[in-house]
Amino acid sequence: MKEYLKKLYNKKRETYFKLLANDLKNKHKKFIVTVNPETLMLSENDLELKNILEDKNNSFVPDGIAVVKAARKVGIKISERITGIDIAEYLLKTANENKYSIYLFGAKEEVISILIDKIKKEYSNINILGYSNGYVKNRDEIMEDIIRKNPDICMVALGIPHQEKIIAKYYSKAKKGIYIGVGGSFDVLSGTKKRAPKIFIKLNLEWLYRIITEPSRLKRFWNSNVKFMFKIKK
Repeated sequence: MKEYLKKLYNKKRETYFKLLANDLKNKHKKFIVTVNPETLMLSENDLELKNILEDKNNSFVPDGIAVVKAARKVGIKISERITGIDIAEYLLKTANENKYSIYLFGAKEEVISILIDKIKKEYSNINILGYSNGYVKNRDEIMEDIIRKNPDICMVALGIPHQEKIIAKYYSKAKKGIYIGVGGSFDVLSGTKKRAPKIFIKLNLEWLYRIITEPSRLKRFWNSNVKFMFKIKK
């Protein structure tokens, strides 16, 4: 567990965004893994996910205050958390400014349709190469289409660990592009689900807001965050 924490990006969010801007400008490849307690806990019993976390070529960001605090407890200094939604919002902004191409894969059909309409209106310079909901029968077909179309940015919203696994399966075939699993970010970006109020974000309490608004998450929170912190303390 400590070895995974050592791999996390440890500088400021804005510095990381500059790296992404450079990658996009120079047509580099990057597979971003947003690491939170659930990612780390699942990897203990999932060899495929474990291999993804051990791949030194991937870029690991601390998605969640629990990961940041855990790293600090074991002597690893991390400046701040960098969430999947923060990265997704930045990628849309820079894609619009530079007329980059994107492909979106994941979420429910009504969610991604609303998001695509929003992008067309608010980020009109983005070249949308394709999109698909995450409930298709053959996800491999979608990934093969993504590889063929060679987008500058590919966001996959299938949830942990499915999004990481399918990106890893096809990433080696990509010629360029930022590939990232963004979890439930499409719901927030589309406006179908609200992000936590700014005060919750500022105080690093987004996890609490999610539990308050979605009590069904409590069991998942216990199995990931709570057990994770017990493990770090041990």
